[in-house]
Amino acid sequence: MKIIVIGANAAGLDAAVAARKTNRVAEITVITEESVATYSRCGLPFVLSGKISSFEKLNVYPASTYRIMKLNLLTETKATHINVDDRNVEAESKDGKSKILEYDGLVIATGAIPKKSPIEGSDKDGVFTLHTLRDGMEIAKAMKHSRSACVIGAGYIGLEIAEALIEKGLKTSVVGSRTSVLPSIIDSDMALIVKEHLEKHGVNFILGKRADAVLGEKKVKGVSVGGSEVEADLVITATGVEPNVTLAREAGISIGETGGIKTNMRMETSFKGVYAAGDCAETTNPITHSSALPLLGATAVRQGRVAGVNVAGGYSTYPGALSSIVSQMFDFEVGATGLTELQARRYGLDAAIGKMRGFTRASYYPDAKPIVVKVILERESKRIIGGQIVGGEEVTQRINALSLAIQKNMCGYELVKADTCYAPSVCEASEPMVLAADMAMRRL
Repeated sequence: MKIIVIGANAAGLDAAVAARKTNRVAEITVITEESVATYSRCGLPFVLSGKISSFEKLNVYPASTYRIMKLNLLTETKATHINVDDRNVEAESKDGKSKILEYDGLVIATGAIPKKSPIEGSDKDGVFTLHTLRDGMEIAKAMKHSRSACVIGAGYIGLEIAEALIEKGLKTSVVGSRTSVLPSIIDSDMALIVKEHLEKHGVNFILGKRADAVLGEKKVKGVSVGGSEVEADLVITATGVEPNVTLAREAGISIGETGGIKTNMRMETSFKGVYAAGDCAETTNPITHSSALPLLGATAVRQGRVAGVNVAGGYSTYPGALSSIVSQMFDFEVGATGLTELQARRYGLDAAIGKMRGFTRASYYPDAKPIVVKVILERESKRIIGGQIVGGEEVTQRINALSLAIQKNMCGYELVKADTCYAPSVCEASEPMVLAADMAMRRL
């Protein structure tokens, strides 16, 4: 059996490894345009900040992995065409040589690409996006010769980049077109807490306005925002990404309403034997049953494993994405899962909200840090449909717990009765998640 995987990052390599574990004798070829396969894109801002010592540390798999797993890795090779009728992929190597690779099963894991910036002057020297390893290296080099920076985009990547810039001593401004930070992840009341915390660390926010143009002749000297000039000799655009579906679209594979490749629960596309996973693949939201495009690394890994098992002849399903996410900025953590209050209203769900302030340890214990938990219930069924947490620590596992509660259709009263643990040095006697759920239930 011949299996081809196009893409060698989170979804692609996990698909290849899962395929190998499922089928020990299949011939598996992995194609990537980059010179390095399977590095952590999510870790790039932390190399820029200095928390991770080098870009080499981001390599997920050592070179020996491909030999041990018997994966034929083709780096600096571009897949140029997929022929779904003849079941082959045309590829071109760095030296311009073309080859045709036949397949019995195919996984498309082409990921996402940064959205093209509509801002005038985005092609000037000193304007960057952060998406690839090369991008990170170029930004790191530019940071050494910069004193001020402007980040365009107030999503989690933009905020993580802003932290890195502050940590390296650059005067930093963040421009966001929406009136709050992290607008697609958390509600405005929780976003205000995040914004205020980052402002204490020196981040200057300009929200509710669009960047009009990058100023300067050849080299950047600032950004025009609503008629005012923001000082910057380094500009990073972090206005989001879009699924890279050019190959799939040209091959006649169905594209979904989100712009991602349409897939079923087995991550199979509109053509039998052809699968898609990761940022290029559309899935469903298990709460609303609507189409979803998570664009998250952890989602890509899970989808890749499902696609890999199935392309190799096994059977596995993916239940859909709650888009669970967590991020850390300075000494502060932000996490969310499921729907926000605003998203619930957009889908016509009548929501009840419970929000509770507490501490990550007993309030009298040294180094107890504040935490705010927001739980969102659907009024009629009383099921949990969303959760958001901001605080100094212990956000990740609470979000994981809420994610599992949503997946299992847990109701608010079930969470209220949860048997949680207690020790002054690690948690409060009354778990903030439980108290937030209790408040939401009382509002019902």
